[in-house]
Amino acid sequence: MWWRDGIIYQIYPRSYQDSNEDGIGDLPGITQKLDYLKELDIDAIWLSPIYPSPDVDYGYDVADYVAIDPKFGNLEEFDILIEQAHQRGIHIILDLVLNHTSDQHQWFIQSRSSRDNPFRDWYIWRDAAAGGGEPNNWQSAFGGNGWEWDANTNQYYFHMFYKEQPDLNWQNPSVQNAILNVVEFWLKRGVDGFRLDVFNAFFKSQTFKNNPFKLGRRGFEQQHHIYDINQPELIDWLQKFRALLDSYPQRYSVGESFEATPETAALYVGEKLLHATFDFSFLKNRFNPSGFYHSIQRWENALEGRGWPNYVMNNHDVIRSASRYTRNENDARLKILAAMHLTLRGTPYLYYGEEIGMRDIRINKRKQVLDPIGKRYWPFYKGRDGCRSPMQWDDSLFAGFSSRQSWLPVNENFQWRNVESQKKDPDSLFNFYKQLIHLRKTIPALQRGMYLPLTFDPRRLLAYMRKLEDETVLVALNFSRRKVSLMVSTSILHQKWQLLFSNSREEMPDFRDRKITLAPYEVLLLSSD
Repeated sequence: MWWRDGIIYQIYPRSYQDSNEDGIGDLPGITQKLDYLKELDIDAIWLSPIYPSPDVDYGYDVADYVAIDPKFGNLEEFDILIEQAHQRGIHIILDLVLNHTSDQHQWFIQSRSSRDNPFRDWYIWRDAAAGGGEPNNWQSAFGGNGWEWDANTNQYYFHMFYKEQPDLNWQNPSVQNAILNVVEFWLKRGVDGFRLDVFNAFFKSQTFKNNPFKLGRRGFEQQHHIYDINQPELIDWLQKFRALLDSYPQRYSVGESFEATPETAALYVGEKLLHATFDFSFLKNRFNPSGFYHSIQRWENALEGRGWPNYVMNNHDVIRSASRYTRNENDARLKILAAMHLTLRGTPYLYYGEEIGMRDIRINKRKQVLDPIGKRYWPFYKGRDGCRSPMQWDDSLFAGFSSRQSWLPVNENFQWRNVESQKKDPDSLFNFYKQLIHLRKTIPALQRGMYLPLTFDPRRLLAYMRKLEDETVLVALNFSRRKVSLMVSTSILHQKWQLLFSNSREEMPDFRDRKITLAPYEVLLLSSD
């Protein structure tokens, strides 16, 4: 299965490649770069939202589910992208933002026009509480109360995110059917899969009870989300969604579980549910083996007997791993993370530019911020602009992304950190990714083998094996800048091992004193069959 054995690559469309020189990336630009993705041996592209949008939340406020935003192109250019990608064996995954729409969507324009409009019940409308005020204590994840007063019809509507993003009423069967029609529209155009944005927030309790209090930093985090997330009705709709996907060959679904533990996220994975869900534990870990070891164990245990894991080091909402884990331009730590990411049991998701170690751009002044949540919480939180800067293709002006000023600044390190320069350097992070991806594609145990933990040192060492039938791969990762020793058991000692890969040696290590000594930041893979 392509989604199980392959590599999925997230593209933030406005930042990948500008084909018409307006400073914004677009679909033809992505099409121009398909050969690059083929060279990297990517199996699928996940496109962040490309639908018409007022861009209050940069595409996550959708004004039309069955069209392309003109700044990105049109349906004909989308069809060309699909055709050209498929010719190269690359699949296309669309981001579906279904919890809410833009307030500029025709559904909501109709809904708020009057209380007796046929679309009124497509959104969550409530009278004020007795004595006035919001219907309950539900909060917006972006800050403040989740209810917005509509003076035209004298009711509140609910929005889990910005007030310009009203939540759909998923308890309404008409909404559920309309969304399935949207899914089928894209399936018929050849889309291979979907990423469901905050899918476990689709349904809200019809009791509209207050969420109970818990300790937290701000309003949304000070509630146990009992009544506005993870409602039981979701399972039935996911089964309908999966049945529709399964009526087309080799389609895929992955869900972004919102405010969820690994155990909760795993509940929505199964033969009649989603193919996969995300666990974002890696995004919160420090650079030490202990955190990653425990995250892997917890995710493996949660999914046991249910489904296939996936792992994410970066996405469009968090500081890039290169900025989280490094303080300079040295990529030694990033190679450790890449090796772990690409040798675990599960589908690796890469974020554009991760393969060349792109860093966040610096945001020093509030007037530089475009992300509304960054403007709201400045200077305590600077928003998500930093991780969304243009792809760094070469050392020309604007990094080969465009010939004019880009919508966000290009990182100032683009002259030496770019695709073209790294292609020429055999020791670059880009070529390291190519080598590890090639190994993953050619060694069945690295694709489908069991994950068997060996040991970890809280600050220095992580070691595990991948095993498929008679084939075993031992992975040892030194997270430190000093040598570290891996003690091996008698059973491992007596196996016949070959050097599969190392970034520090060319010969098999000896097992003197039943241990392997790893060089600083060494990635070591041994194979036995």
